[in-house]
Amino acid sequence: MTSHESPGAPARLTVGVVSAGRVGTALGQAWEHAGHLVVATSAISDASRRRAADRLPDAVVLPPDEVAGRVDLLLLAVPDDALAGLVAGLASTGAVRPGQIVVHTCGARGVGVLEPLTRLGALPLALHPAMTFTGHPEDTARLASCCFGVTARDELGWAVGEALVLEVGAEPVRVAEADRETYHAALAHGANHLVTLVRDAVQVLESVTTGGVPAERLLSPLLSAALDNALRHGDRALTGPVARGDAAAVAAHLRVLRAVDPELAEAYRALSRRTAQRAEQHALITAAAARAVLEELS
Repeated sequence: MTSHESPGAPARLTVGVVSAGRVGTALGQAWEHAGHLVVATSAISDASRRRAADRLPDAVVLPPDEVAGRVDLLLLAVPDDALAGLVAGLASTGAVRPGQIVVHTCGARGVGVLEPLTRLGALPLALHPAMTFTGHPEDTARLASCCFGVTARDELGWAVGEALVLEVGAEPVRVAEADRETYHAALAHGANHLVTLVRDAVQVLESVTTGGVPAERLLSPLLSAALDNALRHGDRALTGPVARGDAAAVAAHLRVLRAVDPELAEAYRALSRRTAQRAEQHALITAAAARAVLEELS
């Protein structure tokens, strides 16, 4: 190693970002704020070129192999299905050198996908920010409040990966190679389906008269409190007709939701079934009440 000889506290590194998407530019910018220097990036679309110019103004735009050839730390911030092909291409050109740090940000993959570059002497890391990205300036600031799933192949890798996460103000969480897909499934289930759930609720409210009050305004305090309660109090935060064992109310909900959108009603049915199971499991309702609700949902 050259400029990262002390793994617990990496020195100033030159960084390359492949590619200039939402995640890559946010993390690159965060590392610049920590004292590193993003010197090169790859960007193909007009949107990515604009993003690179706005967020990484000192970086030159180059093909991925040329980006790799200029830096101490190579960040591969590409979609999961593009990562293996990118790694194979970089390995075939010999773009990565011994001692170079190579990081990818895919949630479901560990360091195994980087093996072709590891064989060339690279130090492989999987650093996945448990955060959603919009492409706006707040993305970089949000990194400081989140956790990163960190996977490495040895203690040197763990030390370097954790230090790189701590430098942006985030919290490193060690995730074993074999657990990456399960880890990622949990995050996707929570974050992605939360958006679907909220937009479904908005759709239903927009089908009724609310006196001109936007659906989002009506939902915001309720959903914010529900999320906070769920994170603070676990299953004890369950409320509503299912958690009370009110089968008649559940049946009425299904009836009116079918009139709004039959597919949305099916989503309500699936979530209500899961809610009844959790409510019974945690002794919030009796087995008989849970069965009554589940019969309405069958």
